Amino acid sequence: MQRLTIGLALLIAAVPVHGQESESTPGSTPLFSPVTWERLVNAADEPENWLMYSGTLDSQHYSGLDQVHNRNVGELELKWAYQIPQLDRSETVPVVVDGVMFITEAPSNVVAVDAETGLQYWRYNHELPDDLRICCGRNNRGVAILGDTLYMSTLDAHLVAIDARSGNLLWNAETADHRAGYSKTAAPLIVKDQVVTGIAGGEFGIRGFVDSYDAASGDRAWRAWTIPGPDHPDNQTWAGDSWRTGGSASWITGSYDPDLDLVYWGTGNPGPDWNGDVRLGDNLYSDSALALNGTTGNMEWYFQFTPWDVHDWDAIQVPILADLEIDGEMRKLMMWANRNAFYYTLDRETGEFLVGKPFAKQTWAEGLDSNGRPIRAPNKLPTPEGNIVSPPVGGGTNWFSPAYSPRTELFYVQAYDGEDIFYKRDEDYVEGDQFTGGGSQRPLPIENYQSAIRAIDPRTGDIRWEYEIQPRSTAGIMTTAGDLVFSGSVDGFFYALDAVSGEELWHINLGRRIHTAPMSYSVNGKQHVTVAAGNVVYTFALNE
Repeated sequence: MQRLTIGLALLIAAVPVHGQESESTPGSTPLFSPVTWERLVNAADEPENWLMYSGTLDSQHYSGLDQVHNRNVGELELKWAYQIPQLDRSETVPVVVDGVMFITEAPSNVVAVDAETGLQYWRYNHELPDDLRICCGRNNRGVAILGDTLYMSTLDAHLVAIDARSGNLLWNAETADHRAGYSKTAAPLIVKDQVVTGIAGGEFGIRGFVDSYDAASGDRAWRAWTIPGPDHPDNQTWAGDSWRTGGSASWITGSYDPDLDLVYWGTGNPGPDWNGDVRLGDNLYSDSALALNGTTGNMEWYFQFTPWDVHDWDAIQVPILADLEIDGEMRKLMMWANRNAFYYTLDRETGEFLVGKPFAKQTWAEGLDSNGRPIRAPNKLPTPEGNIVSPPVGGGTNWFSPAYSPRTELFYVQAYDGEDIFYKRDEDYVEGDQFTGGGSQRPLPIENYQSAIRAIDPRTGDIRWEYEIQPRSTAGIMTTAGDLVFSGSVDGFFYALDAVSGEELWHINLGRRIHTAPMSYSVNGKQHVTVAAGNVVYTFALNE
């Protein structure tokens, strides 16, 4: 492995690192076939491309390419690196279409590069106001594409459409008022001729929603509120007017089942985060999986993981969809490792609870009942003096993408066995200011807690294997048809595991934190694997 690490330094010196400012040059991007809705529905059939944030509409974060496999992955070497001008940590998962790669950059920019060399074609810079109010970093996680148009969320809560061939702006839609704490960082999701997108800002007393916009015009088609209004009976799960500032943001990309015409989206914590005294009740539909009609936005069903959450355990994990046989019957499933440290398998047609089991250390619940509702343990609520609870505020996992392999039929997730001291305090809501009602503190240094990739059997919730990684990783995961699991670490290691056994097969030190998920594509018959570390996008392939 030492040979690989030394080789990286030499390769970086030899490979051009691109990222300089440049104006778009019309016609400079090579021709690629328009990305039709049919192509997106059948994205798994063209694994040479990576057509959306999670790879496919079912969000398995799985590549069907197998040129790089568990017997030759040790021969990977760096082919090119692209330097993002901003110093913010990158959370981008690039999209690749017919040899063209689209990379989003902090804070709200996008660049097109040659997927074989990393050479830049054009750049779009989104101008941001000076009065942004954001919680958790000036980042952007990716774009969506339909036809010849890219769609990107921006930190000032806009959705923009960009010509994928030239980088020119086509339309710009304001989805919410950034001055009230609304923002956007996640990649949108294309559903037929619509662009579905969530909203961030749950720490600012917003009222969350999921939107759908007409891809051609930018007109809003529907809005699904993630907190019901006073004309809905579920509004009674919020005490008084607390629903108006209840959070329940929708800040990570969802999934879609074209056969059922259902959009699946996760929602965040209720607000204020840690003081639930002012919002007594279950606080629907915070911390939930929502199934929305893709045509109308109407809610078909919901499943709430953590009613009356007082620990900031957002349910914004990417929903993974797969069809599996359970008890002799083929079921349409949704797999979800939740921030509250429980793993769930649900029926995605009905929302029925099928499987629930802890996948990380937890002390807040005695278990789940027959409907999947948690049975709370006593004396685990935040207090003014502080109360130690597992999982920590960062959860048993968080927003970083899990993955699934249809070859192994296993679900893979970054898991963390930690704890925090949770505090609550009284706090008045002020529009545009953070509204959290408390805080948290880690009682011991992070190296005292275990972190691992865990492979879970979705039929039972049992852990098949784990790969320990210290300190806690915030990298997403990709699986491949080569029976590989790719992920990264806080201290810059990019590595590949055997998907069946969890054995480490390869690693390389990129020197900066990996805070996003890898992806894979092929150009001219050669498979590439790409991941961002720090503010550099690295691309690997087998040596010649």
